[in-house]
Amino acid sequence: MGPRARVRAAKCQMLMASFFTMLLALSVAALATLTYFGVHFTVISQASPHWAPYAAAQRWAFFLGLSLALLLGLGAVLGATATVREAGGLMAAAFLCFALVFCALAQVAVWRLHGPSQVGEAMLDTYDLLYDRAVRGPSGAGGPELAAIQDTFLCCGKSSPFSRLGGSQDLLCRGPQAERQDCLQGIRSFLKTHGNIISTLTALGLACMVPGAPATGAQFLQKVPQPTPHLPPGSRTLAIPARLTLHAG
Repeated sequence: MGPRARVRAAKCQMLMASFFTMLLALSVAALATLTYFGVHFTVISQASPHWAPYAAAQRWAFFLGLSLALLLGLGAVLGATATVREAGGLMAAAFLCFALVFCALAQVAVWRLHGPSQVGEAMLDTYDLLYDRAVRGPSGAGGPELAAIQDTFLCCGKSSPFSRLGGSQDLLCRGPQAERQDCLQGIRSFLKTHGNIISTLTALGLACMVPGAPATGAQFLQKVPQPTPHLPPGSRTLAIPARLTLHAG
């Protein structure tokens, strides 16, 4: 394979990598938007007290996902533009974006492996607070917010390892609602699905940031044939087998 063929192959590889990186950026942006504006998260946010940690954790997750999506999209656009125009400066900027995204995704992967989700724990704490207020507090306290959460997650109440449901707890789950699953279990099931999507996108992002693609891009930029130097008007060039160039004025 000649130099030009290797250059074309490297360009195609970089363009394909930029395309898939842009798709990944759109997916991350969609997931971040769902985390902030999705109905399951919105109903918890509306019921959460202003002093609860859920609102802060939700905003943190949204801005983190949006920042990663912007960096991925910017890197993809810069990488594609640098490939087409053969611009080393743009390629260096794209590699910088990819490096920042790689570090952020590595940190997210560590959090996913060694620590619980802050948003998920805050959601469970919010439901526990509303449930205890509805059961032990005055009549009607926290009832509409709790009912909205239970209708959204299609659940009712929560199981207690210390006592059976009874009294005011039975009042929360009547008729068809009594057949629904435990709300803590329903919220955890939803969070597990959401977490699996996050883990999949994190793994795909780390795979896209493998140093092989940037190294290939740097190689093809170095292999691009250099243009012939411009000679002064009236000069003549004589080629000699020993690669010597004679300029005759």
